[in-house]
Amino acid sequence: MRLGILVNTDSHLGHLVGIAEAAARQGHRVDIFAMDDGVRLLAEELFVGLLVRDGIAITYCDHNARLMGIATDGLPAGIIRGSQYDNSVMHHRCHRVIVL
Repeated sequence: MRLGILVNTDSHLGHLVGIAEAAARQGHRVDIFAMDDGVRLLAEELFVGLLVRDGIAITYCDHNARLMGIATDGLPAGIIRGSQYDNSVMHHRCHRVIVL
């Protein structure tokens, strides 16, 4: 199964990490797309650290990050700078999507 997690707030980091890690442990692919206030999580080591798990991918909305003044230059190479197109692709290819 492929699980999508749309992150549009910065309020549920613990839940996000727990769900993503649990799904990855079960062998599911996890695609995370951060937008709106969710891009603030790019500054959180716990969020960025999800990349070290096999099967977890993180993409963020570059437009939202720029509007909010979020520094993205130092992000790990595995985090993808994207757009709402990437959000729609995630929704299309994932079997289930959770919004946090």
